[in-house]
Amino acid sequence: MQRATGPATTKANGPVPGDKTSPGGSSVLMARTYPGQVSDETPQAGDLLVRIGAIVFLVGAVATLATMTPLFIGADPLPSVFYWVCMLMGAGFLIAAAGVIRSVLAQRRQADAASAASAASPAPAPTVT
Repeated sequence: MQRATGPATTKANGPVPGDKTSPGGSSVLMARTYPGQVSDETPQAGDLLVRIGAIVFLVGAVATLATMTPLFIGADPLPSVFYWVCMLMGAGFLIAAAGVIRSVLAQRRQADAASAASAASPAPAPTVT
């Protein structure tokens, strides 16, 4: 991953990236900032359901792989509990789909409210000079 670099700075116009001296010039270390990029996106309706659905789906997928592997290598099959855990794959898909539908409905309500607000506000009257 490459980081975007800005214009070069000098001591005259600001601190150099990686400079640990405070602006006053003392050798006291400055507080470190968060090293990665921070998202400013707020969670939307349905995001949590999609994440939970993805986790449940992955658990079901791992269980499916664990259940099918003994059948391919000629070993004894796993207990029937593993076959029931495989059902989590479908359940996770349904949970994630419910999250997507909830997100779509929330965005539709938000768009309808915005269009109703813009239709309700009167157009400014033309000024005659």
